[in-house]
Amino acid sequence: MKFLYRLGSYILFVRKAFSKPEKRSVYMKELVNEFEKLGLNSIVLVVIISFFIGAVLTLQTAYNMANPLLPRYLIGYLTRETLLLEFSSTIVSLILAGKIGSNIASEIGSMKITEQIEALETMGVNSVSYLVGPKIIASFIINPILYIFSVFIGIIGGLLSGLLSGVVNFEDFIYGLHFSFNPYYVTYSIIKTLFFAFIYTSIPAFYGYNVQGGALEVGKAGTKAVVDSSITILTVNLILTQILL
Repeated sequence: MKFLYRLGSYILFVRKAFSKPEKRSVYMKELVNEFEKLGLNSIVLVVIISFFIGAVLTLQTAYNMANPLLPRYLIGYLTRETLLLEFSSTIVSLILAGKIGSNIASEIGSMKITEQIEALETMGVNSVSYLVGPKIIASFIINPILYIFSVFIGIIGGLLSGLLSGVVNFEDFIYGLHFSFNPYYVTYSIIKTLFFAFIYTSIPAFYGYNVQGGALEVGKAGTKAVVDSSITILTVNLILTQILL
């Protein structure tokens, strides 16, 4: 019963987030700010993680291909498939849920306990649309871009680790990247990133907006937001994989 009540509150919260803003100019300014906070501030983290994961994927694939009958181009092929299908969409989104989700919950939760949200409501501003709407829309644009960026950096990391360790040569790795490529996998993963972006922005915003108490409760809301966002992302990933593949 408690779950159904919370789910209903969450649906109403999301509806308010997508309601028409009072002033488009202010809304657009907030949207630009969210591009910077959600996107630009996450690029370095995505680059570092994607590079090293791509490098590790190549080395692990190579060391598990002990059979000399297996062609070496499979190293590049399997690295590409792993990055395209799972890592750069799901794992990166889980990482962003931890980084961005906790920030959103803390930011909105702090505004809630300091009565800044009540001040917005008093001035006739739809606080949910103003605070949450730009975050969700910005994440819809940023997350697919970060996904493509992650795949590219991961492949570079895999190529460099393969060459430096000598487990694969340049020609075999590049051939593996082109081998049996299915463009639909990119479409499938981008669709997933849109769902994941919505999850790791709306759920933390919901928890932050409904904080009651002080700084301790804000911290607890941030923790719950990250946990619930991560579980929801994994659940939706399973459902979308069953539907789309």
